[in-house]
Amino acid sequence: MLIFSRKRDEAIVIGDGIEIRVLRTGRDGVKLGVTAPAAIAVHRREIYDLIRAENAVAARSPGELRHLMARLRAAPRRAMPADVPPA
Repeated sequence: MLIFSRKRDEAIVIGDGIEIRVLRTGRDGVKLGVTAPAAIAVHRREIYDLIRAENAVAARSPGELRHLMARLRAAPRRAMPADVPPA
């Protein structure tokens, strides 16, 4: 982990398009401003964790699994090379 010391109105830059600037400091925390390209999602950690958890649940849903199985059954079968034993 890289650790920075920054004061109010100072920033760090990540790559060519992300800037994190200290806007305000106080007893209870630090207020940061993030500038990033629109294609890059920026979330607080707790929101990011919720999004990942919901995505994992959605990926495991029975409906999605049934849909995937139906697509696999409908896909044309490819001939296996003679030197590869069947699984």
